[in-house]
Amino acid sequence: MEFGSYLTGFVDGEGCFSVSFNLRSRFSTGIEVRPSFSVSQKKYSLDVLKRIQDYFHCGGIRYCSNDGTYKFEVRTLSDLTQKVIPHFKMYPLQTAKRFDFEKFEQICQMMKQNVHLNKKALASIIEIAYRMNLAGTRRNSKEKLLRLLTR
Repeated sequence: MEFGSYLTGFVDGEGCFSVSFNLRSRFSTGIEVRPSFSVSQKKYSLDVLKRIQDYFHCGGIRYCSNDGTYKFEVRTLSDLTQKVIPHFKMYPLQTAKRFDFEKFEQICQMMKQNVHLNKKALASIIEIAYRMNLAGTRRNSKEKLLRLLTR
């Protein structure tokens, strides 16, 4: 099997497309947008994460002590838009994860156009992101982030 197809199937089960937000006073909006693509595995499957990293020619692998896994992660916007997103456009996801990917792609494209630096557009990004990964936990509520934008 060709690795690109295998990778998409693997990510369908084990990957995550997410967008987090950090409060940063040095940003004009007060909020930093952090898109991330990641795949986590236990130590005995670390080799597959290394193969994924080699395939994309970007990202890093780190240990997560809170759940005892290793995580391959890509956070650089240019790597996400030039390497990760094109892969999943060529080899589409088959599960409901496809809907998170579509929102993720939309946010990354908005960021590529620097619209996240505008408070009104950032509010749209927040709305889109909070429709992703509904089972996940977030540090800041959507309402708190949107309130910060109205100051």
